[in-house]
Amino acid sequence: MVISMKGKSKKIIHQMINIRRDLHENPELSGEEYETSKKIQQVLTKYGIPFEAGFAKTGVLGIIKGAKPGKTVALRADIDALPITEQTNLPFSSKMNGKMHACGHDAHTAMLLGAGILLNEVKDSLQGTILLVFQPAEENAPSGGAAKMMEDGVFSTYTPDVIIGQHVWPDLPVGNIGVKPGPIMANSDRFKVVIKGEGGHASMPHQAIDAVIVANQVITSLQTIVSRNVDPVDSAVITIGKIEGGYRYNVIADMVTLEGTVRTFTNETKQLIKEKFYQVVTGIVQSMGAKVEIQYMDGYPATVNTPIWADQIKETATNLFGKNSTPRVEPCMGGEDFGRFLQKYPGVFYWLGTSIGEGQKPLHDPQFMVNEDALPYGIELMAQAAIDILKKLNDKKESVVHE
Repeated sequence: MVISMKGKSKKIIHQMINIRRDLHENPELSGEEYETSKKIQQVLTKYGIPFEAGFAKTGVLGIIKGAKPGKTVALRADIDALPITEQTNLPFSSKMNGKMHACGHDAHTAMLLGAGILLNEVKDSLQGTILLVFQPAEENAPSGGAAKMMEDGVFSTYTPDVIIGQHVWPDLPVGNIGVKPGPIMANSDRFKVVIKGEGGHASMPHQAIDAVIVANQVITSLQTIVSRNVDPVDSAVITIGKIEGGYRYNVIADMVTLEGTVRTFTNETKQLIKEKFYQVVTGIVQSMGAKVEIQYMDGYPATVNTPIWADQIKETATNLFGKNSTPRVEPCMGGEDFGRFLQKYPGVFYWLGTSIGEGQKPLHDPQFMVNEDALPYGIELMAQAAIDILKKLNDKKESVVHE
């Protein structure tokens, strides 16, 4: 029996948009998603979808068991917001000062609920199990919520053979899906460097060790790690995002703090940069007579798609939305906690086009907006992908048995 989700979201889309808007008005930060979790559980209860809760405190696992035993596919959405004050002026803007769904997790949650509702309606025709994973704390890098959910046993009863995640993507128009085999998102590491010099009067620099000058040399030299150590055909980024130091215009600073991030796609490049980072920073600081404390925090691993399942998403999207729906995309240096799931289980992470067109702001911007016309695409693709992948897994199992 062929099960198609094409057009099936029409009967629930208004409700899913309302859910998305309610979540958008009431965002909760990483680790604080208690009301969000309750709302998810209420929807699952309403539609008769069994669930377990409490993973990583606020995470929820919906469980859709098919009529026949078979393989297991997990679908994941993140549910937390960001510490950003919204500036969109939407009628459903955040009611919480300093909190905003500026990364589309409200839409992710609504779409996964929609996909779960559609899948639950056809469960008697399914062979196997589909899991709905609502993950907290995705924005809380470098710890995140994926590892904690797994530590708490989210997959202790049902182990996914494949896991799928999707993310709204403002760089793609509605109806386009961005997916590729291999790395699609980067290793996302963080660092904090505290440079300690000796203060003094601005007119007498010879009596001091200027932490600002030392920091300047460190910042400039760190960029040579990528330009002179990383293979030019590889990709890497070192960014200093925050600098703090100094007291006033006529005082030589005795301390400067630098904070930033390192982004890479391969573990080899990640380790190379980490080693060179320590060498460059300590070498320069010591040569200038200062001292330094370095905190280098390994963050989210690269999000590396299993080729067979990346190809399956392309095939499913093409069947649903047409041959031009999956344009070629390049990987992004952004980090994603979903990479931790992919370290444990085969799977795929893809981007859902959500551009509003002219005036579109990027993810994490106070004026970021999601084109809600994309929600039916996300609901139907996630549901159909679960069905298609489940069928492929079960067909492969049966072919092995009969060989």
